Amino acid sequence: MSLRTLAVRSKLLAFALATALAVSACPPANDASNGVADVTLPGLDTTDLLPRERHEWSTYVTEMIAPCPDVAVPIAQCVRENRPCDKCMPAAKMLLKAVRDGMSREQVEQLYRSRYDASQVKRIDIAGSPSKGPHDAPVVMVEFADFECPFCATIAPQIDQTWEKHKTHVLFVFKLLPLTIHRNSEIAARAAIAAGAQGKFWEMHQKLFAMSPKLERRDLDGYAKELGLDMTKFAADFDAPETTQRITADRALADSLKIRGTPSLFINGRQYDSRGTLDEWIEAALSK
Repeated sequence: MSLRTLAVRSKLLAFALATALAVSACPPANDASNGVADVTLPGLDTTDLLPRERHEWSTYVTEMIAPCPDVAVPIAQCVRENRPCDKCMPAAKMLLKAVRDGMSREQVEQLYRSRYDASQVKRIDIAGSPSKGPHDAPVVMVEFADFECPFCATIAPQIDQTWEKHKTHVLFVFKLLPLTIHRNSEIAARAAIAAGAQGKFWEMHQKLFAMSPKLERRDLDGYAKELGLDMTKFAADFDAPETTQRITADRALADSLKIRGTPSLFINGRQYDSRGTLDEWIEAALSK
């Protein structure tokens, strides 16, 4: 056998080996080697999913247990059998959206825990805090915010619009969390509390976010005058020990909840994250 023939055969063998390794290492996207067959659930349209996405979603709804503690079956079985758990269908829809959004498995599992794990519900004392909406509302939305925080100012109109949309069913509570990195955040919080003492907290709240970062003391006095406040009382309440106590209490509560920044939102005790819209979180809470 000539050297040329040997060289050709060697190249062919190498190519065949490389091809075999590639095939074994990269199974088809719809491969059900994990033992999970693709799922179809009544009321959910998955026809737009890629084969890989359909298999991912099928895996999640097959492996993840229903959100209701007394329904110990997978989400898919819960939906198919119409089990007495009104969270199963919303959970399946949430997972479907997560797959469509391209979330990793770790992100999906974190989202599922934050939305449905009972251990993620925090007890938040709202006594004495500014609020609007019915006090017997089925949904309580609590925001920890800093008036000088640019992210808080950006999201404030969205939060207001969402509350307006659901205001008959949502109590909105505001917690003051002035961060030390912002020079005027604490005096802005004091101005809001002082305005609240005259029934104008939410008017001042709106103005502070709209005008941020113009929050020097002279700016705050100007906003108080625009709102028609009694300036003598405003100045007294601004510096009152009770105002300091309110801010200190809210900061301590934020620390106990391990809040790392602003804005931080909680819906019925669950910390909101942007992997779902605020509307979706509220509507999910209302569905319960």
